[in-house]
Amino acid sequence: MMLGTVFEARPHVVEAMRIRVEGIVQGIGFRPFVWALAKRLGLKGSVANDTSGVLIEIEGNCTSLEAFKVALRHEAPRLAAIERITAEAIPLSGRQQFEILGSEITGQHETLVCPDIATCDECLREVFDPNDRRYRFAFTNCTNCGPRFTIVCGVPYDRALTTMDSFRMCSACEREYHDPADRRFHAQPVCCPACGPRLLLVDRNGREECGDPLNRTASLLRQGNIVAIKGLGGYHLAALARDESAVATLRARKHREDKPFAMMVPDLDTARLLANIDADEAELLLSCRRPIVLLKRRTGTTLAPSICRRSQSIGLMLPYTPLHHMLCRELDEPFVLTSGNLSDEPIAFIDAEARQRLSAVADFHLTHDRAIHIRTDDSVVRSIRGRSLPIRRSRGYAPGPLTLPWKIRRPTLGCGAELKNTFCLAKGRHAFLSHHIGDLENFETFEAFIGGIDHFKSIFDIEPALVAYDLHPNYLSTRYAREVTAVALEGVQHHHAHIASCLAENAEFGPVIGVAFDGLGYGTDGTIWGGEFLIADFEKFQRAAHFEQLPMPGGTAAIRQPWRMAAAYLDAAFGDDLPKALAVIGRNRTNWKNIVNLSRSRINSPLTSSAGRLFDAVASILGIRDIVNYEGQAAIELEQMASPLEESHYPTRIDLADVITIRSTDIIRAMVEDLKYGAAIEVMAARFHNGVAQIVIDTCRVLRDRTGISVVALSGGVFQNALLLHRTLDGLERSSFRVLTHSRVPSNDGGISLGQVVVAAARQKILE
Repeated sequence: MMLGTVFEARPHVVEAMRIRVEGIVQGIGFRPFVWALAKRLGLKGSVANDTSGVLIEIEGNCTSLEAFKVALRHEAPRLAAIERITAEAIPLSGRQQFEILGSEITGQHETLVCPDIATCDECLREVFDPNDRRYRFAFTNCTNCGPRFTIVCGVPYDRALTTMDSFRMCSACEREYHDPADRRFHAQPVCCPACGPRLLLVDRNGREECGDPLNRTASLLRQGNIVAIKGLGGYHLAALARDESAVATLRARKHREDKPFAMMVPDLDTARLLANIDADEAELLLSCRRPIVLLKRRTGTTLAPSICRRSQSIGLMLPYTPLHHMLCRELDEPFVLTSGNLSDEPIAFIDAEARQRLSAVADFHLTHDRAIHIRTDDSVVRSIRGRSLPIRRSRGYAPGPLTLPWKIRRPTLGCGAELKNTFCLAKGRHAFLSHHIGDLENFETFEAFIGGIDHFKSIFDIEPALVAYDLHPNYLSTRYAREVTAVALEGVQHHHAHIASCLAENAEFGPVIGVAFDGLGYGTDGTIWGGEFLIADFEKFQRAAHFEQLPMPGGTAAIRQPWRMAAAYLDAAFGDDLPKALAVIGRNRTNWKNIVNLSRSRINSPLTSSAGRLFDAVASILGIRDIVNYEGQAAIELEQMASPLEESHYPTRIDLADVITIRSTDIIRAMVEDLKYGAAIEVMAARFHNGVAQIVIDTCRVLRDRTGISVVALSGGVFQNALLLHRTLDGLERSSFRVLTHSRVPSNDGGISLGQVVVAAARQKILE
């Protein structure tokens, strides 16, 4: 809205007011925007950052003041996320100009920290302009782009509280930094070749390579080398995407047997050569967040086979730093850009640590001397029905807050789950969901978890009075929570947290029919849940239905070896006729009989209702995957095998007791019958997906009849499956349900911590 807006005019009346702007308003050019706006309207006063946001004291005629307040919201910089503007009258002080003041750092911090932002078009033009002083400078940035969260050591967001503090600005940069009319006014990471960070290319022994580091890196990649590249939030490992030898070597050295590698491509046109991309997916690729976007792979591409074995999907991202843009121009072809770590380790981000941990993987290191304060992985998203579905919410998104429609009256910490861990700190109307931490299965990741919590507590000035955790007694996140002193503790059931996270991001209180499908979660009865229908709100839940419970032969071994779950399901489905069923399957029959005996003995074979384990069993029975090398692999490959054209489904009985049991073994019997008569695997995989969707629809209908509830919330990692989600949404909506899904936090365990926070707050009566 521009200044043509009509106001009640009082042009000769002069007033003064104090205006506070809250939200993401620091480090994104908000103060110079305010300065320019005040100048344009002939207003006097001042603007400053403080620990709550931006504080403006301003005076002038009433018409201009009203116009100022409207423009403040509607003409704000594109990176601003204004949450609230408040104004109060103050006495006139007769100011003669409008000025930008230094930051006020006393009091409790309420400031919101901006995520790292991809390089803007203006900075890119400078990087590629031979006449510009920042030509080919890998650290070019301004108030509209560049590093934020990964370099912030404290708040307010000033240079002295970032890792740029060690770089003294040259006179030219200082002029830009202090000029309110310049787009680099108070851009805290501002620098240039004369005063800023320096690129350095070294071999695995630490010896510096001669020549231009970027040119030399491109040459080394073309020669088949693997290069560790220091990015915004940590190190990546790079290899040419068409070089099978280099990609296979990277896979072997990184100990990453099958999980697909993400790739960086120079531009959208190149991406379209590799994947089918619709308008919503293109928007995600081009967004200032620059996540990895999961896309449908085009047939006939010349990518190295080892990029994504047995996968019809690929993960692509566009360059998001000047270094990436320049490297893309040098190479002019796709290259692998995967996290700089060994399997299951956190991403390396400290230079000495990277040299040590990646020395056996990378032939060379392209590094620099700007420190990373907090490690942050790339974000991963996919588009479903035109909405973004986060798979991993990290760089570009964190630590952007989730604004709640309710207030949490006491600071609260949710510690998250064991896998795909995030934590969440909340106070007032803000929930700060952390960047992706990873799987808490080793000391390094657990240290990152603890360090991340301490950092968030510092920059958001939150000291939790309430700590929420998962009920599983052996999770490291649970152990951490139980060791926190002088706080109230609240254990939250895993699947209740899933549904609560979906409710929170959709601003719903409930109750809803919550469908939580995932790999595993500790149930209130001591068994492993994962195929659950809950009647739930924030405070409480009732288990209303679930998949039938079967043994997991060998416990966690059954997660790594889906054929064990296949044996358990076949035994439950066929009983004494098991030999006939195994004859149809025709693989590993001796081993399967041993596992059946283990399953029947119930020794080291805990009961589970997990939907994820059902997907594993089906993938094994169909011969798709017997052993997995990463979490969810069998289910992912099963989804990609399914024909999208098949509409029939495997029927399943629903036992209508007080707590409904879904006879998922019916699916197994029907599938073995199809196998017996030679049905195509693609058809059977589709019938399975359609059958699971129909289970959800039929069960929700029964529960609606029982409860009168017609709102369904879908959560859990199984609903990252696009085919299943499409089929389920279509059927529920045709049945007149209103359906809630995730679009801002992951449906997998990465969203658990948010759910824990709101459940704990509701139970402690501090959610209002």
